[in-house]
Amino acid sequence: MLEYLDSFLPIIIYILLVILLVLLIIIAVKTIKAMNKVQDIVDDVDDKVQSLNGFFDIIDMVTDKLSMFSDKVIDIVANFIQRVFKPRKKENIEEEDE
Repeated sequence: MLEYLDSFLPIIIYILLVILLVLLIIIAVKTIKAMNKVQDIVDDVDDKVQSLNGFFDIIDMVTDKLSMFSDKVIDIVANFIQRVFKPRKKENIEEEDE
């Protein structure tokens, strides 16, 4: 009986290893197919994002121009307010001298 198991167990182990190897190959092939589909989706999304780059560049340029314009307006208003509320020491001194 022991001799029978000595010859029968390696055969069972080899059969199980072959089955495991076949299953691993099938899983690897399915994984490769899935990765190819994912790569196709990523490429499609990348193409769509690249097509929007021009639009985002235009928006960036417009916001930069608006920012420069608002900075100039704020500077003009700040200078005007500064001139209005600036003390006029020179005029007071000249009026006292006369």
